[in-house]
Amino acid sequence: MIDRCYIEITNVCNLSCDFCPKHNRAERRMTAQEFDLVTDRLRGRAIFLYFHLMGEPMLHPLLPDFIRMAREKGFNTVLTSNGTLPLKAMRLLSSLPHKVQLSLHSHESNGKGILADYIDKVMQFAIPAAEQGTCVVLRLWNQGGRESENEQVMQLLEKYVQKPWRERPDGYRLCDNLYLEFDRKFEWPVVQQPPSSSPEEERNEVFCKALHKQIGVLSDGSLVPCCMDHNGDIRLGNLFTQSLDEILNSPRAKAMIEGFRHHKATELLCRNCESGNVRNSFRGKPKS
Repeated sequence: MIDRCYIEITNVCNLSCDFCPKHNRAERRMTAQEFDLVTDRLRGRAIFLYFHLMGEPMLHPLLPDFIRMAREKGFNTVLTSNGTLPLKAMRLLSSLPHKVQLSLHSHESNGKGILADYIDKVMQFAIPAAEQGTCVVLRLWNQGGRESENEQVMQLLEKYVQKPWRERPDGYRLCDNLYLEFDRKFEWPVVQQPPSSSPEEERNEVFCKALHKQIGVLSDGSLVPCCMDHNGDIRLGNLFTQSLDEILNSPRAKAMIEGFRHHKATELLCRNCESGNVRNSFRGKPKS
């Protein structure tokens, strides 16, 4: 069973964050028929369905319908958003996913608007969503990057949820179902040759859950090994035209799976991925 599938219902975003690697694919969003087909082929094979890879999922007009459809097919649904589209977010209050992750660090990255106004819009959605039972995680994944607003963010949050907050290893529990989470700025892998000074065996020593516990589906139906393949560099097949088993049993996919079993990366993108480096340990967290 695959723990999580990252599904890119649209690859279009309304922001241009400096921590996001962007992509050079044609702008696209899934149709209702395509989403229905993909989720049918994933039904019973994946537990969590993350509405994210690239793009801002709240830009898709059918997002509430997609969440309901996925829930009816047995998926636990998770939404990752930059939290800048309050009116579209409020539509979700009648069709909430299992979990919502709002990347607060997107505000400082873009330098647009007043922070207090942004936090107000976020909390107008986050508090009622948490009260309805959805797990809401407010993320500041910018440690080691642009984090000068973090203290101000925490002060603003206290206006909505007064302290004391319950401390956790990665942040705080503000109240029932509402969390503030910190993490380091994420470094995205790119397809390039590793430094020649690194020993070959060290470059390839990886531990990765791709194709075993996680997969990604791009907006055109392409299946990629994980959420880190933002540009579709490792397209293993297409769920619009193939079954999941057919794709996972392809020579390229089987070579990747066998390589990971022996802590080896058969793909160049994987060799440059910090998440798969055994020295860093695989975080497995969905990114913003």
